[in-house]
Amino acid sequence: MRRVALITGGGRGIGYGVAKCLAADGFDTALLGVRPADAVVDKLDALRGLGADPLYCQGNVANRDERQRALDAIREKYGRLHVLVNNAGVAPDVRADILEASEESFERLIRINLQGPYFLTQSTARWMIDQAKGDPAFRGCIINVSSISATVASPTRGDYCISKAGVSMATKLWATRLGEFSIPVYEIRPGIIQTDMTSVVKEKYDKLLAGGLCLQARWGLPDDVGKAAAMLARGDLPYSTGQVLLVDGGMTLQRL
Repeated sequence: MRRVALITGGGRGIGYGVAKCLAADGFDTALLGVRPADAVVDKLDALRGLGADPLYCQGNVANRDERQRALDAIREKYGRLHVLVNNAGVAPDVRADILEASEESFERLIRINLQGPYFLTQSTARWMIDQAKGDPAFRGCIINVSSISATVASPTRGDYCISKAGVSMATKLWATRLGEFSIPVYEIRPGIIQTDMTSVVKEKYDKLLAGGLCLQARWGLPDDVGKAAAMLARGDLPYSTGQVLLVDGGMTLQRL
């Protein structure tokens, strides 16, 4: 029986890179995203081509009812869930200096980037615990996709940085709480990844990368993150719960 993974924001960008790598590794993939279902038909077809039986759940991770509807749909279709990848997230609508940034932008980012994933993890963890109690062979796993912005300060994106720092702490909290149930919790911390979100600052980062921003002088790709997630979901690091895996091309490595 194939294992099942839920990837939030799985219809594009990093989330789709994760979904592809998990599908190729033998997982059935459930995707939660805000776009209408007809916008991801080609993505679902591609996942089927990799051997997966995919499910698309339209919904916003910040909305309690929509999160629950997605879990209900997964339970109905598969009857099981082994892996949660908390990937969905947004950037500020406007990159504003923290002296000028709005409270509305802060609230929006916290609800989508931190509060929603935190409580989706709560609901999923309860289900995983029930599965583990009913089946000694059950292997669950939770993966949080944060950002180098969890530790690298960007004063024009303060709300984003704080939301990702919160995701990093959530990883530690859930790893601590779920240790007794042998459900590992990990954090993947991507650097400069080529996605729709970063396309608006491509010229800026092209110059920075050419100037030595990262040890590996290229953009990261969604598949770079996907391969890391697949390794964790497979169980290749079973004794490393709570740990952070940097996928940043050496950007945050301290240098002299």
